[in-house]
Amino acid sequence: MKNIFYSIVLLLTVSTSWSQRNQIIAYIDMEYILENVPEYLEAQNTLDEKVVKWRKQLDKEARFIEVLKTDLANEKAILTKDLIEEKEEEITLKQDEFRRLESLYFGPNGDMFTLRKQLVKPIQDQVYNAIQTIAARKKYDFVFDKSSDLVMLYSNKKYDISELVLATIDRTRLVDKKKEKRQEQNKPKELSAAQKAAVAKKEELLEKKRLDQETKKKALEERRKKLLQQREEKRALLRKKKEVIKKKKEEAKKKKAQKEDQK
Repeated sequence: MKNIFYSIVLLLTVSTSWSQRNQIIAYIDMEYILENVPEYLEAQNTLDEKVVKWRKQLDKEARFIEVLKTDLANEKAILTKDLIEEKEEEITLKQDEFRRLESLYFGPNGDMFTLRKQLVKPIQDQVYNAIQTIAARKKYDFVFDKSSDLVMLYSNKKYDISELVLATIDRTRLVDKKKEKRQEQNKPKELSAAQKAAVAKKEELLEKKRLDQETKKKALEERRKKLLQQREEKRALLRKKKEVIKKKKEEAKKKKAQKEDQK
């Protein structure tokens, strides 16, 4: 009754507006459109498979909890108080884990919500973009969704633009495919076997040249180090000789001084 009341109010409002100026109204059947978009069906199948998998996991956990409860009920008479409390605590923990898992899968921000957003939203955006394009081109003032909560007491088929929306989506898909094809054509073509061999040979020669240069550079560096070492050894030898000569002179000077003192 509430939906019917809102529908009547909406129709009266539209009728009043129509009398003021010519309003152009159209409607779509979103369910019909989505059912005829292949990408939506694929996304829905993927989502359904995930939901079935999650349901199986939850059912498995629920059965395990029921087994624990049954075992406790059957054995309660022969168990000690501590064992009963231990088993009850285990059941409580399993129930908490079950609720956490259920929220993880089907909660407001769970995996199902996230996956639906990832899979279905881009397709819904395609539909809404097509509706926007058609409405702007044909200057529609209102576009209603027949499959929504809004109750349409009567709808004239000539105002149904669902097929037009599908055609617009198909045209957009064709344009996108042409763009992808052009991009694919603009990509560098794959080299032939002979070209690949030539490139490999060229790279091999460049690598050999690089290795030769590195070998020469390394040899020059080793030679430079060797020369520096030899030069340092010569300098050390000269310093040693000078020290020996200096020491001999000092000893000779001391001997001379001693002789003079003796005289």
